Amino acid sequence: MKTKITELFNIEHPVIQGGMHYVGFAEMAAAVSNAGGLGIITGLTQKTPEDLANEIARCKEMTNKPFGVNLTFLPAFTAPDYPGYVKAIIEGGVKIVETAGRSPEAYMPHLKEAGIKVIHKCTSVRHALKAEKIGCDAVSVDGFECGGHPGEDDIPNMILLPRAAEELSIPFVASGGIGNAQQLVAALA
Repeated sequence: MKTKITELFNIEHPVIQGGMHYVGFAEMAAAVSNAGGLGIITGLTQKTPEDLANEIARCKEMTNKPFGVNLTFLPAFTAPDYPGYVKAIIEGGVKIVETAGRSPEAYMPHLKEAGIKVIHKCTSVRHALKAEKIGCDAVSVDGFECGGHPGEDDIPNMILLPRAAEELSIPFVASGGIGNAQQLVAALA
């Protein structure tokens, strides 16, 4: 199957594993990539940038196919070492980053200079348009059904996805609410 997403990320199937805390380890990312999708290591599951570098190396031992790293930007009193995580991603040779939470705008120059493609998780069309404006290559449009990513608007995919298709010029994937093959086929349509 060829879509804008498969061509952009050099994958066989337009299926992207979301970054899931304490689940998105090298084993899962490699398995998804080896099956033709895009596997994702969850960056902040790794306690330090050095741990992330080791996880990236482990994933490279398990697959020679594309995989990415999720980096979620969250407001915090003591923020994670985001520059260190970005450095580990770049030095690890990862070419795809999935961002979530706050805007990745501050890190876009570093990621783009390294030739990294960025997909940003968005729960509204206005956030997806902002991601497009700052240079993201694609977005994950996360409807209300997508666990772990509550939006300000809580719009279900039945409404959100057609609106995204009308507004965006970059490719996007549907996220959330896909629990079986029938729903996957409907999402791909």
